[in-house]
Amino acid sequence: MSVQERKQRERAERERLIVATARELAEQQGWDAVTTRRLAERIEYSQPVLYSHFRGKREIIGAVALEGATEMAAAVRAATSAEEGPRGRVTALARAYLDFAERNPAVYDALFQLDGGLAYAQEDTPEPLKDAFAALLECLAEVAGDGIDPGLFTEVFWASLHGLATLTRAGRLLPGEAEQRVRLLVDRLAMV
Repeated sequence: MSVQERKQRERAERERLIVATARELAEQQGWDAVTTRRLAERIEYSQPVLYSHFRGKREIIGAVALEGATEMAAAVRAATSAEEGPRGRVTALARAYLDFAERNPAVYDALFQLDGGLAYAQEDTPEPLKDAFAALLECLAEVAGDGIDPGLFTEVFWASLHGLATLTRAGRLLPGEAEQRVRLLVDRLAMV
């Protein structure tokens, strides 16, 4: 291995460490606790080293969001591939999405609530975000209905899931009725 390759590998390892540490800190204490100073202390590198990887917290949030998008897409695909029939797949998609949001609140915030400097629904949208949407579309396209654009249907279904995830987390919905909400969403919106 050349010196250049070793330096690139070390740089990539430092970047992964920064992202993992930011994610861990955000999950434990919230995004307000994630500062470049605290990250530098936790990873035992100077702030200038951290800034050589990310220009600031916004880019770190973006990196966490991209990592989270990849994980969410994998979770949705794993859940839907294990089911037979459209109803089973759509129900599995909804459960997997809501479960991801509940288990990873800081990552979910990085993806959908905070400014990570990422473009959504545009030509320059990063591939992990496009793939996360594609994971939803793959399942929902089959239930969109005649004459309904599958992408538009996926956006509306996703918005409903996002609303459920956000309102549940904020304590704005009655507890204990998550499964009934999923059934209602699948029965009425996806009509399967």
